Amino acid sequence: MSCWFLLLVGMLAATGCNHGSVAGGSPAFKVALLTSGPVSDGGWNASAYEGLELIKSRLKAQTAQVQTTSPADFADAFRDFGARGFNVIFAHGFEYTDAALRAARLFPHTVFVISSGRTSAANVASINFKFEEATYVEGVLAGLMSKSGVAGAVGGVELPAIRYTFDGYRLGFNSVRPKGQVLVSFIGNFNDVGAAKEAALAQIGRGADFLTVNADAAGIGVLQAAAQRNVYAFGAFRDQNSLAPTAVIASAICDVADAFLRLASEVREGSFKPAVYDFGMKDGLVRLVFNPALEPKIPPGVMAQVKAAESRVMAGEVKLPSLQPEPAPAS
Repeated sequence: MSCWFLLLVGMLAATGCNHGSVAGGSPAFKVALLTSGPVSDGGWNASAYEGLELIKSRLKAQTAQVQTTSPADFADAFRDFGARGFNVIFAHGFEYTDAALRAARLFPHTVFVISSGRTSAANVASINFKFEEATYVEGVLAGLMSKSGVAGAVGGVELPAIRYTFDGYRLGFNSVRPKGQVLVSFIGNFNDVGAAKEAALAQIGRGADFLTVNADAAGIGVLQAAAQRNVYAFGAFRDQNSLAPTAVIASAICDVADAFLRLASEVREGSFKPAVYDFGMKDGLVRLVFNPALEPKIPPGVMAQVKAAESRVMAGEVKLPSLQPEPAPAS
């Protein structure tokens, strides 16, 4: 009996040594992701989940993801992952800022990264994608091709980062169509596909023949409306050309996955520095991808002007509104 007992103790000890560790006995690198919508949205949240999967495969990290719906959920999720010793928590949206700053003070050994944020602290960083650069170029294309001189933009919640993307779109449109009009609507959430579709149909009814969108999962409603009424639309954050191939003329892409991997790698290597990280077209992490099925409908002269606009943006010659860094609140 004693021999079996000793053998059992030895087996338990052996398995216990590897709990929460990677091969070789070193502590596991753990990364979590908070999203405000489903990662199946084909856009903003899906791009974040791709980043989490890339970190899992490249860095051999243990990963977890949770969808949150309210500030109370934000705080609960941060506390849960912090208490479990996660090394990095990505909070994918400006709305997480306040909760992340509070949680960071409770868990100083965890790094918190806020997407579309504009603040930093000792263990807090923000990633800001200059999406307005891509929407400016969209606006140039729309302004040059629009028959009505009216374009539309449908957003989820009216957050600064979303307003700036629409401002960029308007600036691009009016740069080639000074008397043109850009209609803007916000539906108040990121999940109501039907509301987004109705908002888009209303804009089409007012003459909009090009639509841009920044509404996460709800955004598919805008693409559906464009396809239904035979107008053009722009996809957002990921290549959404296939979601409405007869309507989506191009997609503005943010390479969230690569940005997430960069910061997670720095945390793991010990080289992380808290800051507001801005990524744009010049970095190659924001770009416009054309739908091969519809690209032939863009006249060569228009495409030349679109490419020239891209070059001006990358050279810093276009003044665009963008999120500016803010100091973290005092402890």
